Amino acid sequence: MMVQTESSTPLLLETRCLSKEFGGVHALDGVNFRLRRGELRSLIGPNGAGKSTFFKILSGQLQPSKGDVLFDGKAIVGLPPHRIARLGIGIKNQVPSLWDGLSVYEHFWLAAYRHTGKRGAMERADRLLQQLGLWQKASQSVGTLSHGERQWVEIGMVMAQEPLLLLLDEPAAGMTEEEVERTAALLRAINTEASLIVVEHDMQFIRMLEGLVTVFYQGRVLMEDTIDAVLADAKVREVYLGTADSHG
Repeated sequence: MMVQTESSTPLLLETRCLSKEFGGVHALDGVNFRLRRGELRSLIGPNGAGKSTFFKILSGQLQPSKGDVLFDGKAIVGLPPHRIARLGIGIKNQVPSLWDGLSVYEHFWLAAYRHTGKRGAMERADRLLQQLGLWQKASQSVGTLSHGERQWVEIGMVMAQEPLLLLLDEPAAGMTEEEVERTAALLRAINTEASLIVVEHDMQFIRMLEGLVTVFYQGRVLMEDTIDAVLADAKVREVYLGTADSHG
């Protein structure tokens, strides 16, 4: 994992007073969030806390009602998703979007081709097969893979774009214990070349990632600290035992 200090490492992502309303309901309410280059941050919160809305604004799928998003020093609010992707923000949604009849290699080649063109696609695809431990599955159709392997293929497709920041929505959901451990190790390895924000409910998985944790609640940042400090906090425990609204 990349190591950074508050003073020496520049910001990669910053949101300022970020808000989003849906019919008068505040899905996000003045979120100030900072992520430094090389950081791996976990994002937690009960259902309806605003996590999904936050991701959709960062990736350009939604526009905020108010506030700013700065990525690598550039204002990105108002840019379409493809422009934001080109600037270096990649997103892997919770449900894999794959072509079951194509092989693992073909998925990586196609994703790399869109980014590098034909010349660099083969080299990038080969590197991804090694990086994700899928070399033996290279010629296998994605439709025959396990749930965990399908998730890794989609992570690889996002990594083929060589993002500066990778957004992952519940990457460990539905995985076996072995797959969860392998996914945590994979994300720590990816963190040597990209920053990550991971939305997740599995606290053991978050502990394996070893990064700081930001807690969302009712569209706001409740606290940011280590996983141990977060889990020991009385307000966080109350939030998870209570009920939350269903927006975001």
